[in-house]
Amino acid sequence: METRQFGSTGIRVSELCLGAMTFGREADEDTSRAMIDRFLDAGGNFVDTANMYSRGGSEEVVGRALEGRRDQVVLATKVRFPMGEGVNEWGASRRHIRESIEASLQRLRTDWVDLYQLHCWDPTTPLEETLSTLDDLVREGKVRYIGASNYTGWQLAKALGLSELKGWEPFVSLQPQYSLVVRDIEAELLPLCRAENLAVIPWSPLGRGILTGKYKPGEEPGDDTRAGRDDPITQRMLEQERNFAIVNAVEKVAGEIGKSPAQVALNWVLTRDGVTAPIIGCRTLEQLDDNLGAVEWALDEEHDRLLHEASRIDLGYPHDFHRWVGAR
Repeated sequence: METRQFGSTGIRVSELCLGAMTFGREADEDTSRAMIDRFLDAGGNFVDTANMYSRGGSEEVVGRALEGRRDQVVLATKVRFPMGEGVNEWGASRRHIRESIEASLQRLRTDWVDLYQLHCWDPTTPLEETLSTLDDLVREGKVRYIGASNYTGWQLAKALGLSELKGWEPFVSLQPQYSLVVRDIEAELLPLCRAENLAVIPWSPLGRGILTGKYKPGEEPGDDTRAGRDDPITQRMLEQERNFAIVNAVEKVAGEIGKSPAQVALNWVLTRDGVTAPIIGCRTLEQLDDNLGAVEWALDEEHDRLLHEASRIDLGYPHDFHRWVGAR
């Protein structure tokens, strides 16, 4: 597996990131540890988790699995969502961030995390409070770099501008949803990240599993799938005929080049301009092995064009107006 520069920082990460959302939940500890071993053996060095995954269970599994080899890994986690029933046990306040980083470090069995990410915008906390607290954590050595996840374009731009104005550590990365079935970041977020040299680490590059071809039109999803477990986001995506047309295109390309649909969909994401490392989330070793087959090859122009046309989105105003003006 190749490595890539992590945005404007001095570190390099593997071109795939191992996501640990399933650890301690769909994947038991033995399976989770085996997946980490397999990923590292394949040349991976980038692992992403969050405190909310299994209410800390994922971080605990990752921490135990990385004992004795912590230095081999660029380790990322997140803060923002509820970790308890208390009114202050969520959000991006100084109190919650402070409490959360200490708890994450303990669960991860480490003195620092390489990347600490805001899991989502918090409209109830002043941005100055959030960013100054994150800056303090970097200066104290508990965090090496900070990033954002699930931000809009204006939110990310405002945070970057405020950090520059105040001399605080800036966000160096964005973790957005991005796949052939969800290309919205191409309107504002991806161009912003390219312009500011932010690393982009997409989550759900397989479209919540839809792009693997395991869901079929008119068929009830299996009980072992996200849609079968009543995940509302996946269920809404399955209601869109467009998404099954995209799956058909992926399966057509996969059949012609001798790859799996998952490998084709992943390869498409990791070769987009501005993308650093898609996050692969697996429940089994078989799924991980399949995902690892997405690297060390490239789609030809014809197949890339076919996938682009099948999944094309209308960027709308003012992007269409800019194209019109640029043509004159």
